[in-house]
Amino acid sequence: MNKSFWILCGAILTLWACEPKEEPIGDLIKSAIYTSMEEWYFWNQELPPAPPAADFGSNQDYLDAITFQPLDRFSYITTLEAFKNSFVGRNAGHGFGFAFDADERLFISFVFDEAPAGKDGWQRGWEILEINGKPIIEYKSGSSYNFNLGPSDPGISNSFTFRLPDGSTTTRTNVKAEYQSNSVLHEEVIEQDGKKIGYWVYQSFKATAGISPTKSVEVDESMQFFQNAGVDELIIDLRNNGGGSVAVAEQILNYLIQSSNSGKLMYTNKLNSLKTELQTSRNYQKLGNLALDRVIFITSRGSASASELVINSLDPYMNLVLVGDRTFGKPVGSFPLSRYNRTLAENDVELVPITFATANSEGKAEYFDGFPADVAVGDSPQFNWGDRRDFRLNAALQLIETGAVNSRMLHTHFKPKWEMIDAFKGLQQEFPAY
Repeated sequence: MNKSFWILCGAILTLWACEPKEEPIGDLIKSAIYTSMEEWYFWNQELPPAPPAADFGSNQDYLDAITFQPLDRFSYITTLEAFKNSFVGRNAGHGFGFAFDADERLFISFVFDEAPAGKDGWQRGWEILEINGKPIIEYKSGSSYNFNLGPSDPGISNSFTFRLPDGSTTTRTNVKAEYQSNSVLHEEVIEQDGKKIGYWVYQSFKATAGISPTKSVEVDESMQFFQNAGVDELIIDLRNNGGGSVAVAEQILNYLIQSSNSGKLMYTNKLNSLKTELQTSRNYQKLGNLALDRVIFITSRGSASASELVINSLDPYMNLVLVGDRTFGKPVGSFPLSRYNRTLAENDVELVPITFATANSEGKAEYFDGFPADVAVGDSPQFNWGDRRDFRLNAALQLIETGAVNSRMLHTHFKPKWEMIDAFKGLQQEFPAY
């Protein structure tokens, strides 16, 4: 009996030892990331062999290790809630942006109306002298800046000392909070030499929360405003627009296109070789009654993604003029993949890699270097929206008036050593704000 007992126990122990150990959840998630990338990633044929999951401390580090680095600056990981909130403008933070002038003085570049900064009355054009009691130069490291404002969590506070346009100074302590951001930062009609010129500052392509996942009420209202005014020309300011919803970009395109081109090809998208049956094309469907022969875009290196999609899609059909600086260079796009992978969904890991590329009706799709400005003009964040002294707005108005820009304005062009888009990665790079 003793011998039989030990034989039986030995068999049980052997079976137990042979059972595979349960894979750590972190390894399972990284495996799910790799599997999803094999299936959906636009450059899936460039994927390296799956690296050991244990070698990476975070899912983002793992993703960075397998992406196609020569072209992919964009794939990221977030949560489903953060992804959905961003595309309808639900944010947390102070709710403003930074920009440097040619003398490397730092200014507020934009403010969201309902954000803590907006409610405190901050305006584009306020010069920032100190942050948390330290002069701006102390935040510089090499050619970059890190302003140490902390995460976007509600309750975090920072103090800012400003020089206002009238020369006075003020110090404000601002507490981060949740807020609903606006996409339209400014709109007006400028009358010049018998022409009505619409000026529209559009910050990001976001759908309206609670109304539609694919439509912006702000866009409808702005286009109605310009239609009612009977504008002859339109200047669209995208200098701070990092992208957003492709569906909202289509909405804007359908307002801008001429009636004679309604029904024609807007753009096509291309997926990887495993998903060719899902490739689609979009045709224009004219909205409203704007009748424009030309659109002038104000651009910068912060103009990316959906901003560039609008420019590229309109180019075959309209006279376009870009004033400012070269755009960022993102002819590719993403959609979230957790819906296709249970492991990702159950662990609230939203994988957002590059999954498609877009081409206009002439097949133009390769603009990873961005679109160059037709008229290179420096930024002037020291002036508020609509101020005729703003270099880029002034240049656009000169083009409309005389067909050219004077040499003094062209001499304002400079390449900023640091731009706000440099401070953000992933989802935040598409909607950059502090």
